[in-house]
Amino acid sequence: MLIALIDYGAGNLTSVRKAFTHLGAELYQPASPADLARAAAIVVPGVGHFEATRALTPEWHAAIRDALDRGQPLLGICLGMQWLFEGSAEAPDCPGLGVLEGRCWRLTSGPDRLKVPHVGWNTLEPAGDSSLLAGLPAGSSVYFTHSYACPVTTATAATTEYGGERFAAAVDTGQVMAVQFHPEKSGNAGLTILRNFLARVAARAATEAR
Repeated sequence: MLIALIDYGAGNLTSVRKAFTHLGAELYQPASPADLARAAAIVVPGVGHFEATRALTPEWHAAIRDALDRGQPLLGICLGMQWLFEGSAEAPDCPGLGVLEGRCWRLTSGPDRLKVPHVGWNTLEPAGDSSLLAGLPAGSSVYFTHSYACPVTTATAATTEYGGERFAAAVDTGQVMAVQFHPEKSGNAGLTILRNFLARVAARAATEAR
């Protein structure tokens, strides 16, 4: 069960790979969009500026959309989650994949003059049933580091609040899943989420094998 780890030069691949390997997953980095065809699922990680996603050319957009059309599960992490939306105020002329509605905006410091970027542990507030978050104790905290946030939509599985602003911390459409935080840096809670994603991938593979 191969999982494609997309490398577009936005970092944190090593820690993401290490977390998945710890859980027994087999990952590879596709060298070209055509190389996605052998993947059972796709992971889009990333940190930093939304402009970095411009390296995901229209050919990558098309290949990832084709993979979704074939039913492959996808997990976005941090910048990889933001890229799944239509775009971001951080790089207004750089399009996202657009499989989730809305655009990302810059966090403000709020009345308490909190620092931006939002860095550190924050509590998840479930926003509906999601097997991606199954097994997480109430009040679970995870590790964030970001300056831009994703809108709360019908796809939102959990939210959190910073500087008086509530935003999507996780999304789950059943096939497209993503988290604004870093599960690979979030201890047992993060490993639980990655394990749940792998269970979703395995369930799809078992269904296809019948």
